[in-house]
Amino acid sequence: MTLERPCVRLADLGDPGETSRIEDFVAAQDGSVFHRPLWLRAIELGTGQKALGLVAERGGHLTGWLPLTDVHSPLFGRALVSSGFGVGGGILAELQEDVDALSQAAQELAQRRSAISIELRGGEAASHWHRIEDKHADFAADLAEDDESQLKWITRRARAEVRKGLRNPLEVVVGNDQADRNAHFAVYAESVRNLGTPVFPRSLFAAVLDAFGDDADITTMRHEGRPISSVLSLYHRGTVLPFWGGGTLAARQLHANERMYYELMCHARRRGCTRFDYGRSKTGSGPYRFKKNWGFTPEPLTYWSWSAPGVTARNIDPDDAEYSAKIALWKRLPLRLANVIGPLIARGLG
Repeated sequence: MTLERPCVRLADLGDPGETSRIEDFVAAQDGSVFHRPLWLRAIELGTGQKALGLVAERGGHLTGWLPLTDVHSPLFGRALVSSGFGVGGGILAELQEDVDALSQAAQELAQRRSAISIELRGGEAASHWHRIEDKHADFAADLAEDDESQLKWITRRARAEVRKGLRNPLEVVVGNDQADRNAHFAVYAESVRNLGTPVFPRSLFAAVLDAFGDDADITTMRHEGRPISSVLSLYHRGTVLPFWGGGTLAARQLHANERMYYELMCHARRRGCTRFDYGRSKTGSGPYRFKKNWGFTPEPLTYWSWSAPGVTARNIDPDDAEYSAKIALWKRLPLRLANVIGPLIARGLG
């Protein structure tokens, strides 16, 4: 029996019935949090970058989904990203014919919107697209059955750092009210400035927290009342994803970052999670080695890209040599100035 060809169209993300149908499809396909229309809408509200999506249907039944964010910037150009500001996304479909149809439709959409490239952070794509392997890896593992077992799960060397943090007079605060949001932004902004990268707009974090409700929160470590490390985490289908996190220079001395992630593991298990997803890191980088040192096994990620004929895809890789001088300069910026300029740049990175 020959299957009918898929019909591909733009999703109506303003229609609650359409978004609910897509949310159900994402859940049935075991998609990531970054596949969810909820994520796309939060990104649009928080950054102003347009939420889009393509659906494939057969006989009225949804058989494929490609979430997209139209990310445009005067500095980096325009690209369709799946999914914008996330580390996952791409095409969800069981049949290669649907993958090919969605890939073709995405190319046509990119050209209509004058996007120079398409970036898929996961899934599959048409065979003629550029396949990117061995550049990033994800780190995830099941949570242990109790706090002590979780501590013992961590490798011996990393466990020693966590224990140092446990001995220090640090307060653990978990929440998502305005005080938690202010603390997180202050810590995260200082952390990324010290790394030489611009901070995302405060509105992005607020939009994600508001959209996800109980499925997002902030864990902050305070020393003498002052926040020194903080992470915004997402909860999706029994997995906790610490996503936007950082620490000040004081956090290093007090081992606050190590303790924070251990405390988050315990907190996530108590709220019913069974898995901890430490997120992606660039292969061979400092964060890659840090997570591997904790006992996580790197899982290589496959990404895809397509560029319009005769056009070079945008380059937003901070490790690229062309950005080294700019990163060095950014590290020297006063924090207040970096927090004013940074969001104007970062909302165009996606």
